Amino acid sequence: MSARTLVRTTGTALIVLGVVALAWGFVTWKWGDPLTSAYTSWQQRKLSREYNSLVSTYRPARRTTTSSRRRVVRPLDVAALRFRKHAHSGQAIGRIHVDRLDLDMVLVEGTDGDSLRKGPGRDRRTYMPGEGQLVYIAGHRTTFGAPFAHIDSLRRGDRVVLQMPYGRFVYGVTGSVIVPADDLARLRTHGREVIALQACHPRFSARERYIVYAAPVRPSPARAAAHAAVNNTG
Repeated sequence: MSARTLVRTTGTALIVLGVVALAWGFVTWKWGDPLTSAYTSWQQRKLSREYNSLVSTYRPARRTTTSSRRRVVRPLDVAALRFRKHAHSGQAIGRIHVDRLDLDMVLVEGTDGDSLRKGPGRDRRTYMPGEGQLVYIAGHRTTFGAPFAHIDSLRRGDRVVLQMPYGRFVYGVTGSVIVPADDLARLRTHGREVIALQACHPRFSARERYIVYAAPVRPSPARAAAHAAVNNTG
């Protein structure tokens, strides 16, 4: 092979590689990395079956009272607390729906690497929907299904729905903030029900975190929990 032919072949190969890299980058930016997304889709199918089984076998908590003032504790509070205490990392715990993001996925317990490869996950340092505290949910932005790829498109009033075995919770977006990646103060609860959706920022970087906050619109306990409130006397 002559030097001229070698240069021409090398140049052509570099151009092809460049075009492929650009195409891959565009696809990842638009829809997420297809290879890792295939893995997440497979995991989501397994999680969906797991969650359906969880719902079919779920039994609501009984209504209780405190020993001092005999104050009734809401069945929803009890159900959420009990569910949190028995959840384990990587488990399917609910479903998350966000119309603006075209998102409908099984919600996973935990934000460790293995859990987030399966789908958006609840940070175990925070609470479950219905406990009246912070519910912090993280998700990937460019890989593993990219559930929060376009989190920055959410607008005030957009609905975020969390379907749990013990109830359905609807939240409305109230605002967003960009913080350093090490800002752990964002995991502190402030004594009121609020959810935080978090993804890396900017895209293709983990330097910062983009967080969207949403407040409850209406909680709807599952029928079983509602029946427990009527039928159980504690």
